[in-house]
Order: sequence, then structure tokens, then C-alpha cells
Amino acid sequence: MNKYLTIALAALLSVSCIKCIMPPEDNSLPFLSVSGKHIINANNDTVVLHGVSFGWHNFWPRFYTEETVDWIAEDFKVNVVRAAIGVEPSRGFLEDTAFAYKCLDAVVNAAIKNNLYVIIDWHSHHIQIEAAKTFFTRVANRYSQYPNVIYEIFNEPEYDSWKDVKDYSIDMINTIRAIDKKNLILVGSPHWDQDVDSVADNPITGYGNIAYTFHFYAATHKEWNLARVEYAINKGLPIFVSECASMEATGDGPIDTEQWNVWLNFMNKHKISRVAWSVSDKLETCSMVKDATSPISHWTDADLKPWGQMVRKGIGE
Repeated sequence: MNKYLTIALAALLSVSCIKCIMPPEDNSLPFLSVSGKHIINANNDTVVLHGVSFGWHNFWPRFYTEETVDWIAEDFKVNVVRAAIGVEPSRGFLEDTAFAYKCLDAVVNAAIKNNLYVIIDWHSHHIQIEAAKTFFTRVANRYSQYPNVIYEIFNEPEYDSWKDVKDYSIDMINTIRAIDKKNLILVGSPHWDQDVDSVADNPITGYGNIAYTFHFYAATHKEWNLARVEYAINKGLPIFVSECASMEATGDGPIDTEQWNVWLNFMNKHKISRVAWSVSDKLETCSMVKDATSPISHWTDADLKPWGQMVRKGIGE
């Protein structure tokens, strides 16, 4: 069967079942909006989110559970989690759409239950416009009434120009806003979410409630990258760090605590929200869980790698 027909059928079936698996209606979180360079709540107070990102759903689905979200909410003291829905790789959205939605719904529903914000991340490196429209139509229809939801419409564009990413992003914003008029939308920037300076020179206009993502790995991304973000902020661009960690951009190598603290101080100074990568058990420094023998929750320090222990102690203000 054609893969896009498979995606469309899965989306139709999932929409028809919305009522039977909707999360609870009680929720005390405010809707978020963008004012100038900052994210604010209904009282116009600046809001800084700090939390963790799950690894690719198709590689580490064992963590995409209510139990894991419950534990992170209780033990890590975060206010946001990120569901990284892989698109192209094996068992990603294009290959197994129903499985992607199953993993996503588990995390989103658990986040709502725990009064956490939750980033629904289209975890792709390439433009997949029709599949992305199907995905965001489905999730917006399902979750638009919940202030918890934040849409991240393009994880890390690799080689696409800002013109192409901008055109794609406008398509996705229109797709979401046809259903959801309020929830925050995060827009990616070219070259693995690094080129926020070029984005600041030609931002998307005519739409409210959007911010732009920047990703960094402290051991690789240093003064030059800090300068690019500061340039974008000085031009009025609202920045959201939807993925970050303390080691090299490969996700491996030694932790650079000194440079991590430079970034943390910078984000605190500019009131930038940040999400640490990742809840997974891959053999690399940035995967927080020690290995596949570790449980999916109730982690002790012995179950976590040094990076997981650092994040557990807090990446907030």
C-alpha cells in the first residue's frame, strides 16, 4: 500500500477514536503566548520552561509510557517534556504511523495528567510536507483545547535553506492554525537549528504565537554560536532551546561542564526555555539512562549516566 495512503488511513482511524482515549479535562496550566522576545502567560509574566526530551520514539519506545512521564514529573522537577517522533528511520512515522501515534499519545496524555507542558516534536531532518500536514492535522484536532501542547514543526533542518524552511513552516503554521488558534508553535532553523541569525534577518511575519528553536551541544557550540543567538535576540527574535546537552554535537564525548554553565547562565540571563536531550539508553554520553537493563522509571543515580544525574539535579533557573 502507498505509504501516504497508509498514513491517511491511520490518521482517520485515530481521529474517529478521540473520544474514547481523551485525557482528563481538569488542567491548571495557562495557555502560553509570545510577546516580543519572551514567552508569557495570561498575566503577562515571562515563563521559562525547563525539562527533558525523550529520544527518538522509534528507537527507544520503552520510555514512551505514562510510568516514565510520571516519574520524570515527580523526580526531575521539570515543567515540560518533549516527545521526539522520528519520521524517516526504521519504524518511524512514515513506516509505522499507528505506532508513532501510540507512543505520542502515551506521553502527551501523561504530561497533561501531570500538568506538564509537552512539545510535540516532528523529529525530522528533511522536509516531508504532506506527511507533516497529516501529522499536525491529527494532533491539533486531538489536543488543541489543552494549554499543555506546544508544536515543534521541524526538529533540525539539515541542508535546506531558510527560504525553503520558511515556506514549509508557513504551510505548517496554516495547517495548525486552521484548527488550533492558540497554542505555541516552534519553528526550526537551518543547519541543525544553528542559523538563527539569518532567520532573525528575515523572520516569518503575519503570525502570532511562534518562537524559533536553537539547539546546542556545549562541548562543540561555543562563543561563535552564543554570538549568533545573541544577535537574533537583539533583533527581537524569540528563542526556544528545544534540545541541548553538555557534550559534543555527536551526542558523545566528554561532558564540558564549564561551557555548559556558560550556556546555562546565558539562557537564564535572557529567560530562554530549554529542554535537555535525551531520555534514552544508547551507548553515548547524552543518553541519560545507563543501559537497557535500567528500568523505565524510579531511577537511582546508579541507573543514570553522569549527564542524566546532572539533569536530574536541575537545568532550571
